[in-house]
Amino acid sequence: MEDKQRYGFIMCVCTGKCPGFQAMDIWDFINQVRVELPVEYGFIHPQLCEEDGDRFLADFLQSNRKLIIGACAPNMQKKMFKQAFKDAGLDIEKDAVMLDIRDMTNEKAFDIVKTALERLGFEGDEE
Repeated sequence: MEDKQRYGFIMCVCTGKCPGFQAMDIWDFINQVRVELPVEYGFIHPQLCEEDGDRFLADFLQSNRKLIIGACAPNMQKKMFKQAFKDAGLDIEKDAVMLDIRDMTNEKAFDIVKTALERLGFEGDEE
């Protein structure tokens, strides 16, 4: 597995005031993901669907890193981010996994991310 490029994890929190993230401690969650799961890194962006989020994603995708994005509905994420991936020479269907982690506790959201990584062939560093 060591020759496999790990996915990066971006969490979008919809300004941090979205009721969908009230059941979660976003800071504890992102730290648990980046420390306990086999991701290259994990970080929070306040609102990827805004203009500054578009600019950030356009710059960020130049690294050609595969991503898991935890945020709102995956179909909305694909609509909003499709052009940025295309402009970076990436295929959103192959190079990204979009997860809906709203209205979840830290534990439930963590399990969703962990399961996605397992489906991609990455095992945790728990041993």
